[in-house]
Amino acid sequence: MPLEIVVVMDPIGSIKPAGNTTFAMLLEAQRRGHPLWYVGPRGLSVRDGMAYATMAPLQVCDTGRDWFSLGQSETLPLRDGHVVLMRRDPPVDSDYLHETQILSLAQRAGALVVNDPGGLRDMNEKLAALMFPHCCAPTLVSRDPAALKAFVEEHADAVLKPLDGMRGRSIFRARAGDQNLNVIVETLLGTDRAEDAPQLVMAQRYLPEIAQGDKRILLVDGSPVEVCLARVPQGGDFRGNLAVGGRGEGRPLSERDRWIAAQVGPALREAGMLFVGLDVIGDYLTEINVTSPTGMRELDAQFGLNIAGRLFDAMEARA
Repeated sequence: MPLEIVVVMDPIGSIKPAGNTTFAMLLEAQRRGHPLWYVGPRGLSVRDGMAYATMAPLQVCDTGRDWFSLGQSETLPLRDGHVVLMRRDPPVDSDYLHETQILSLAQRAGALVVNDPGGLRDMNEKLAALMFPHCCAPTLVSRDPAALKAFVEEHADAVLKPLDGMRGRSIFRARAGDQNLNVIVETLLGTDRAEDAPQLVMAQRYLPEIAQGDKRILLVDGSPVEVCLARVPQGGDFRGNLAVGGRGEGRPLSERDRWIAAQVGPALREAGMLFVGLDVIGDYLTEINVTSPTGMRELDAQFGLNIAGRLFDAMEARA
């Protein structure tokens, strides 16, 4: 029986279809005959305890031009028979959290929400990895500048980053004795602005294996896709993120990659996280991406896969 697929996302006209994972999901839904509905920014609301969405019928095509069309918007309740794809990009700010609370009401009314809105609230993409400390490199999360600087001195080489960043933004590498370390710590804490309270900062031991790529491992319903996308740094940049110029290279999973996925996957499946991206550098888990993980189209193109098809199999089994 066809499901009504409701996608909550950033402005659809701003995405780049050729490398966009949400677009791959929409193409697969349409191929299976599921009606599509688009919900843009600020499109969710609540009336008398019922979740509503202002949504427009959507059609997509993989032609490179005129790749989507929208019908007339209407405001409708989210209910049984709807599968809601929550695909808004971070930051996970108060507006994002409020939308997950609305989606919890939709879930209560019978809609399947992917990923589970409670999990989206609970799993900060950097802190969530620390639920599995045996998979992670040495890590500190702190507001204490002295502790952060001592961590860098202890490990000689470290990466520092905010908890709410994405696409490689505001990630710093610092070595012991670095004359810029004070400035880096102050900037990330926000204490360079006297009126602001210190923010939590994550420090991780630098992993030289980043030169071979920051691996994105996709989990579908707790199970890993058999290949990963290694984001390989280019030029003098130590970051592998595609958004800052990294090169995407598909590779088979290593035994260690499979071990990490086996440690993490069952807990994420139990939490309703049907589509997740693990970030792994060398032998270590660094992040768990639950909001809008990417990499699907690149892997599909390089290996002739249909990862969205696996996801829809899992969603259809649950709906």
